[in-house]
Amino acid sequence: MSDPLPSKASAAEAWFAARGWQPHAFQRDVWAAMAAGRSGLLHATTGSGKTYAVWMGALARLQARPGLQVLWLTPMRALASDTTKALAVPLADLAPQAAVGQRTGDTPSAERARQERKPPAALVTTPESLSLMLTRDDAPQALAGTHTVIVDEWHELVGNKRGVQVQLALARLGRWNPGLVVWGLSATLGNLDEAMAALVGSRPATLVRGRLDKQLVIDTLLPAEPGRFSWGGHLGAQMQQPVVDEIERQWRAGGTTLVFTNVRSQAEIWYQLLLQARPDWAGQIALHHGSLDKSVRDWVEAGLKAGTLIAVVATSSLDLGVDFLPVERVLQLGSAKGVARLLQRAGRSGHAPGRASRVTLVPTHTLELVEAAAARRSALAGRVESRTPPSKPLDVLVQHLVTVALGGGFTPEALYDEVRMAPSYAALTREEFDWALAFVEHGGASLAAYPEYHRVQRDEAGVYRVPDRGIAKRHRLQVGTITSDASMQVKWLGSGGTIGTIEEGFIARLKAGDCFVFAGRVLEYVRTQDMAAYVRKATKNKGIVPAWAGGRMPLSSELADAVQVMLEGASQGDFLEPEMQCARPMLEAQARLSRLPARGRLLVEEFRSREGQHLFLYPFAGRNVHIGLAQLIAWRLAKAAPNTFSLSVNDYGLEVLAAVPFDLDDAALAALWSGRGLLDDVLASLNSGELAQRRFREIARVAGLVFSGYPGAPKSLRQLQASSSLFYEVFRKYDSGNRLLGQAEGEVLSQELELERLRTTLARLATLPAERVTLCTPSPFALPLMIERLREQLSTEKLKDRLDRLLAEGEAALAADVSPRPRPRRRRVAPT
Repeated sequence: MSDPLPSKASAAEAWFAARGWQPHAFQRDVWAAMAAGRSGLLHATTGSGKTYAVWMGALARLQARPGLQVLWLTPMRALASDTTKALAVPLADLAPQAAVGQRTGDTPSAERARQERKPPAALVTTPESLSLMLTRDDAPQALAGTHTVIVDEWHELVGNKRGVQVQLALARLGRWNPGLVVWGLSATLGNLDEAMAALVGSRPATLVRGRLDKQLVIDTLLPAEPGRFSWGGHLGAQMQQPVVDEIERQWRAGGTTLVFTNVRSQAEIWYQLLLQARPDWAGQIALHHGSLDKSVRDWVEAGLKAGTLIAVVATSSLDLGVDFLPVERVLQLGSAKGVARLLQRAGRSGHAPGRASRVTLVPTHTLELVEAAAARRSALAGRVESRTPPSKPLDVLVQHLVTVALGGGFTPEALYDEVRMAPSYAALTREEFDWALAFVEHGGASLAAYPEYHRVQRDEAGVYRVPDRGIAKRHRLQVGTITSDASMQVKWLGSGGTIGTIEEGFIARLKAGDCFVFAGRVLEYVRTQDMAAYVRKATKNKGIVPAWAGGRMPLSSELADAVQVMLEGASQGDFLEPEMQCARPMLEAQARLSRLPARGRLLVEEFRSREGQHLFLYPFAGRNVHIGLAQLIAWRLAKAAPNTFSLSVNDYGLEVLAAVPFDLDDAALAALWSGRGLLDDVLASLNSGELAQRRFREIARVAGLVFSGYPGAPKSLRQLQASSSLFYEVFRKYDSGNRLLGQAEGEVLSQELELERLRTTLARLATLPAERVTLCTPSPFALPLMIERLREQLSTEKLKDRLDRLLAEGEAALAADVSPRPRPRRRRVAPT
């Protein structure tokens, strides 16, 4: 090995001193660990200097030789450019002969070719681009000199298949260079030891905590009239002017405001609301989300850095670590649904050592005031959500086998040992590995007759390679694990300029002349041609707002527990926080008409109306779990007596509405969510086969069964769905042991239904006494569930009329001081 460059830790200290900086203790800890050849995880406060902590350590390991030596992985292409610029700053002083490059899906082909001829010493890239580099014929030679890998924002990757993709790439690099040093960076992880182990595997590792006394301010913009009854979106219009006032106040004080929403449709709506209130802000406020064209997003990001924008309404597209120094304030519209997400977004303001980060929560309904107070308590106490890595996803393994076969080839024995070095595959059996190999070699039991699924073949030397250039090209075009519904470009009629992308399913429902809101404009749909939707500026000032898939985030377990603690305090008269004072009228109304939910008992509300019999439960287990629980209850009730049910869920509870009234004693009620055969009943109640078929579409794409099309000629959503559905049916009929089918069913349970959380919830409910209350009118907790259901059934006008009647009945009941009626107990044999 060549001699190291002289840029050791002392040089880093001198470089800091020349700028008037003093290294933090955690930065020195990282430098020492990296110098000793140890891997690790640095968990430090946002804006505290994580980047230079690991980068200086990496520079100290640079060798005076050509070739790629350091890889910096970022989860988002948008971060790559800023990261590259930040890493280049110390090079002139500490490693003048070294260069840092950038390689993502946006990198021009000429630049990629130049990098291959003359690799930079360090390269900023994404997990997908790294996997693509592994498909090169000369990958072992080009990447064998890589001795350091840094994975930024590891919390964004560790809990999903992109993180597994990183693990497999690190196992490959580690095979070529056993001394590989790997470091992860994060500011918002709860399970640090597990997260570090998922990244570094069996390498010697050090966990470095870099918590600094950085001021974090979490407050709430309180509504003037929160009301005694509330529902989703109830406070939206009321909060419009206060949000505008806060943005203006911050701008006059010399700072930009980032306004975060949880979904793109909400971002589009609030951008319009801000412009309605302040039309003079046109051109000075902006919209940013992942469906907008890259040129638009680049313009917005440049405006943020320059400090020329008053405010930007954004989604998670701006969550991660781009430094926007002019941003002094973050507004979170609606609940962040998790402590980690709240901290991540708070860190976008005051993003520099010594500056305070401030996030202000803006409730959209009154119960979010309680969430806000609970989130602040949890954040300041450091109670952050854990992220668990997926366990041996076979679709990612199937893709990786083809990747490695392209990148120099493999022998089964060596690759099996290598794959098991990736922590997610540590428990991979040889039988499972051999199944995946057989699947890519000859298509498994059902695709043997189709040559396009014979993706790898063993040569005379016993090495598996990809023999077909067409297969190789298709594989390289869709390397990665990011999947989404097929999207369609939105273009201007006439000029053909691209505005952004919208999911094809939304465009398919439009007729010529329909207007919709997108990219902060009201657009008129003209026609679809060549997988593009052509539009023009609408003459109307209103339009429908697209709803993107995967919009709703469930409340995290940690935050749900914290909310219940706040409610228990309220039941004891604890309204100390300003948010709790503001929510007090609603909480006291709930206590008068019913009860406040508590952790030691399950509140069950029962109510009869012209619609039928309503059953309300409040497990506080999050939307996904409540979907499974509501389906289970309805299914078990239907087994006992035929009935028609309507269901509604939110993060706090669920409603089961039966058209035909039923009557249950306490034992029969408890039997609805307990007893034997629980998992089988959950699967039966949810039509898990249909859910698994939907999940299989993503698995088929990752595993390379479904090809999404060539550049400029993408396949439509209908084509992709038809292809994946055909494979699903073929495997079910002729290859029932296909492990990708089993994976689809497993992912439905673990991800869509949060099976472990559902199991935990059901076990907890089985131990809780039910506190049954018969309502004379829907309680403040029950009303949002009814409105959620009625929104799907009634027009806006009819919904308003119905809501007005319900509110009038509720206020009348409170005025009459009606007390809740405990359910009388009767003995009855529970249905079996």
